[in-house]
Amino acid sequence: MTFRVGVGETDFADLRRSGKYYVDKTEILYELVEETENKVTLFTRPRRFGKTLMMNMMSNFFSIRKDSREIFEGLRITKHKAFCEKWMNQYPILFISFKDVEAETFEGAYKMLQTRLADVCKEWESLYKEERVNAADRKVFKELMFETAKESDVRSSLKIIMRMMHAVYGRKVILLIDEYDVPIAKANEMSAVGNPFYSAMLAVLRGLMGTALKDNEFLEFAVITGCLRIAKESIFTGTNNFSSYSVLDEDFSGFFGFTGDEVTELLLAADREDKAEVIKEWYDGYVFGDSFVYCPWDVMNYLSALKKRQNAKPKNYWKNTSHNGVLLTFVKRTDFKVKGKFEILMNKGTIVQTVSDDLTYDTLHSSEDHLWSVLLMTGYLTKADEKEEGETVRLRIPNREIASIFEDTVVELFRQTIDNSAQKSMMDALWNGDEQEASKVISDLLWRTISYNDYHEDYYHAFLAGVFVGLGYEVESNKEKGLGRPDILLKDDDNRRAMIIEAKRSMKEEDMDQDCDAAVSQIVNKKYADGLCGYTRIRCYGIAFFQKHARVKRMQ
Repeated sequence: MTFRVGVGETDFADLRRSGKYYVDKTEILYELVEETENKVTLFTRPRRFGKTLMMNMMSNFFSIRKDSREIFEGLRITKHKAFCEKWMNQYPILFISFKDVEAETFEGAYKMLQTRLADVCKEWESLYKEERVNAADRKVFKELMFETAKESDVRSSLKIIMRMMHAVYGRKVILLIDEYDVPIAKANEMSAVGNPFYSAMLAVLRGLMGTALKDNEFLEFAVITGCLRIAKESIFTGTNNFSSYSVLDEDFSGFFGFTGDEVTELLLAADREDKAEVIKEWYDGYVFGDSFVYCPWDVMNYLSALKKRQNAKPKNYWKNTSHNGVLLTFVKRTDFKVKGKFEILMNKGTIVQTVSDDLTYDTLHSSEDHLWSVLLMTGYLTKADEKEEGETVRLRIPNREIASIFEDTVVELFRQTIDNSAQKSMMDALWNGDEQEASKVISDLLWRTISYNDYHEDYYHAFLAGVFVGLGYEVESNKEKGLGRPDILLKDDDNRRAMIIEAKRSMKEEDMDQDCDAAVSQIVNKKYADGLCGYTRIRCYGIAFFQKHARVKRMQ
């Protein structure tokens, strides 16, 4: 049988009928219903960890309007025969996603919310024609469908639709809300740039979800997903039998993301066991509760790439699914002394922080602890050990993919925070041939930026090139010149001047002078300056680095 990959598939029925590979997570249905007494359950996980597919699977299993026996055949949940008889296709399902309810204004976001509610009403349009539904509810339903309902009715809409479902089917309703916090997260983001509507958006969602979840006689149970838990007092006020499960909790920890055993089975099915170590290095390393998990989005994307190209290289698939807003906040907050902690993390170390999964978006930036908590909850960091418990947790970067995000994003953000005048001072010293001043200024800049990769030579190359490019210079790196490739060639055509730099990483501080000399000799012996015709001034430097110290020598 041909192995088929489903990348980004969120329609469970289509996935199963198409014969694409499905990592069986159906056991969560039994555990959720039979092993908890939750009226309302909230699962928070980073983006791209299978939340939407999970919710769609639940909808297919419970929906009274479907016959799901075929698509669940052979899956783990079918071993619970009595459970399936009692619950499969026995309940009306109200399933709504707030994934796309994000805009730069309250009016725009509210309009998107109206559209999502209208879509739900169109899906259940038959309710409007039922005589068993009271006239007042039918009137509001029609207004919701045509997006003309009053805000008070919008806030009560989920409960109204559930009451109509109950009237028709005579059964309580299972409510599924996917990505519940997207509208609030976007509103908070816009508030930070001078367009505040967080409170207004929160009020609408608090009313919408509050009426649906609190003291609702038509509710069988509800399952909600998101990236962060918004503090109970902000949105889940008064909700009885409410439980939330974050990346810190052991319960349900293995149901989001792929476990090691699941990846092993997946690679066996794909006949790509040869890529096990690569996939582990790049996409494993997350610790949710007491489970080690891979990011499923990455694994499936890479397997898809391998189907097209036998020797496809792993790459960062997760990067574009999130944003670096919280990282940017960290860097810009001068009152948070986080540079040293970032360096530890990026050099494969761990840091100990107080974290919490009970947050509010409007207070995320109020403390350093909150921001570390967000990095943990959103997948930028993970627990260092599955045995970690309590509020104080040891954190690390989970894998190579996320490490690359830190290298590309965090280093650049820290570089951008360096005063432009300090970078200009470095250039002035280099153009003027002032070795001592250049050594001092470069060392100062190194202390103020962030380093990683244990001070590998490539880090220093990238650091220098980044400063030059940031000042508007044309930079060539490791291009053929003379008899070799200089580390950096900088051209200033407007002033008819050029600069050649050969950088060395010293193993000991006392080696810096001789390493500088060796770098200068390399420039001379390999004739790097040959071919630079037309420039009236050419500066050639050997620069030796030891950790955050620099030594500069000019070719005489």
